[in-house]
Amino acid sequence: MHETLPLLEITDFPPIRRARIDTLQVNIGYRCNQSCVHCHVNAGPTRSEMMSAENLTLIPEVLRARAIPTLDITGGAPELHAGFRDLVAAARAQGVHVMDRCNLTILFEPGQEDLAEFLAQYRVEVVASLPCYSLDNVDKQRGKGVFDKSIAALQRLNALGYGQPDSGLPLNLVYNPQGPFLPPNQQSLEADYRRELAAHFGIVFNRLFALANMPIKRFGSTLVSKGQFADYMKLLKGNYSAANLDGVMCRNLVSVDWLGNLYDCDFNQQLGIGVPGRAHLRDLLERDMQDTPIRVADHCYGCTAGQGSSCGGAL
Repeated sequence: MHETLPLLEITDFPPIRRARIDTLQVNIGYRCNQSCVHCHVNAGPTRSEMMSAENLTLIPEVLRARAIPTLDITGGAPELHAGFRDLVAAARAQGVHVMDRCNLTILFEPGQEDLAEFLAQYRVEVVASLPCYSLDNVDKQRGKGVFDKSIAALQRLNALGYGQPDSGLPLNLVYNPQGPFLPPNQQSLEADYRRELAAHFGIVFNRLFALANMPIKRFGSTLVSKGQFADYMKLLKGNYSAANLDGVMCRNLVSVDWLGNLYDCDFNQQLGIGVPGRAHLRDLLERDMQDTPIRVADHCYGCTAGQGSSCGGAL
C-alpha cells in the first residue's frame, strides 16, 4: 500500500473555518463484507477495528450536549458492529435524524435478515452505494455478484416504502467514477439512474449523490502504482471552483473514528490528520467547535473540483 499523505501535505488550498455542527459522522468500524477498489477506508472482511462500547455510549450524549440534529453512521459496513442497532435506537429516541451508509449487499449477510425491517422501523435514511446501473461496471468495481444482490436489496427496501413518495423513508444512491476522472453532471446522471432502474427493475429512489474519488488509501495507492497520481491531482486542481468552498461538508460536520478521535472530515480521518489539538469524542461534551480552523491538504481539491463533492453529493 502506497502512502499518499506525503504527496498531499504541502498545499496551497485556501484556509477555511467551521460553522455550526449539524452532522456527527461516526465510523464505527472498518469490517466490511466487501473490498471495493475505490474504498478510501481500506475496509474489508479481514479488518478487525471496531468502536468500543464506551465510545458508542458517548455518541448519544454528544448529540444531546451539542444539539446536533443528524447522526451519519459509516464504516466498513456499520451494520456489522454489534452495537449498531442500539446506537440507532438511542439516537432516534432523542429525535435525531439517522443516516446509514449502506452497501446494500449487507442485507443478505447471516444475521442481517431483518436489517431492512429494522431500518424502516426506526425511520433511518439509507444512503446506498451503487456505482452504476449496469451489472458489468458494478461487479468490476465491487466484486462478482454484487450488482444482483444490490438490485435485490433495493427492491426489498422499496417494498418497505423506501424511496416511495411521501413515505418518510429516504433512499439515496451513491455514485463513484470507475477511474481517475471527475463524476459527470449529477442531475443528468440521476435522470439516467431513474430511467434505467425503473425500466429494468422497477426501482425508485429519492436522490443520487455523485462523489469524486479521493486520492487516498486504496484508490490513491492504485493511482501511484499506475503512475496516474500526478495527473489526477492536476485534474482536480485544474477544475477547482472557489464557489464550492461554502458548501464543503467539513464546515458543518465533525468526523469520528473507531477510537473516538475527531477529524474535520472522513478523508482527513483516513489520512490521520486530526483536528487541531487532537480532540476526542468526549471533548465535545463540553467543547463547541464552531469557528475553529479546518486542516486542509491537497486532497481537499477533490471536494471543490468541478461540480463539487461531499457526503451529500454535488455542491
